[in-house]
Amino acid sequence: MPTFNPGLVHSPITPFKADQSIDYDLYAKIIEFHLKNGAEALAVPMPEGEDMSLRDPELREIIAFAIKQVKGRVPVIAHISDAGTAIAVERALFAEQAGAAAIVSHPPYFWHPKASMIVEHLVRIGTAVKLPFYVCNPPVESVGATLSTEIVMQLIERVPNLHGVVDACLDFVFMEEVMCQSGPKRPDFQLLAGQDYPVSAYALGGSGLFASLACIAPKLVKHVYDLCQQEKFVEARVASEQIAELHHLLKNAGESGLKDGLAGIKAAMAAMGRPCGTPRPPVRALGEIERGKISEALAGMAFLKDEPRGW
Repeated sequence: MPTFNPGLVHSPITPFKADQSIDYDLYAKIIEFHLKNGAEALAVPMPEGEDMSLRDPELREIIAFAIKQVKGRVPVIAHISDAGTAIAVERALFAEQAGAAAIVSHPPYFWHPKASMIVEHLVRIGTAVKLPFYVCNPPVESVGATLSTEIVMQLIERVPNLHGVVDACLDFVFMEEVMCQSGPKRPDFQLLAGQDYPVSAYALGGSGLFASLACIAPKLVKHVYDLCQQEKFVEARVASEQIAELHHLLKNAGESGLKDGLAGIKAAMAAMGRPCGTPRPPVRALGEIERGKISEALAGMAFLKDEPRGW
């Protein structure tokens, strides 16, 4: 099985106009911003891209648009998750036909299926296409079900094109078990960090990062990624703490909701000179006072002084 190495994967947000339609002119700007600021691959549309707020035709349009805009400069990974197996399979087939380099999927969204049902769901998605397939292990509060080591081992047995796990759960024991047990069965199996904290994944043999904060601080994200690539985990501590400070600010900006931090991310992008609209309901956009607090807090973060402003 040829090895596909995503590397540093940026996860762009989806911009909306005042009428909540997708702003494709602005989306092209966002993609170009990521490409000139360290992205080695793009994953669209991930949760920070509001995939669950997109109608199915819109999700397909986003994938096709990104592939066309990128023009082969970096791989585009299509995120095709859904609660329904048939829907996710159809999205995977579409992504393959559209020219995606790989696909990624969560377990079924927003319910708590048995482990055997999760396995069947992901097996049908992975085996429907020939593309490299990644499964994402999300925080249970985000989508309803997480992966277990046993599920991953069954997927390795049954899905030849399964390339790895994107772990956004930050479960050290899970990551350790997966890397230990996958080795004898699939030596090139990959572990990618699914949040902007790659140190623990890399300490266990990880090889990539899905970064949601690259839209705000791409230099900081690349710095911690580069240190992890060099296995300089102690040196990465300061940058990791800075990422944690930024993440905490955005996650706690305003009301908690369906996508923690999403309104904060869009407000922070505006504060950095890259306005991209507000989230779609049910996520509530931040008010003027809340946006002001984010701008003030970002201005006080000295580690952001060299980050790009504007497009």
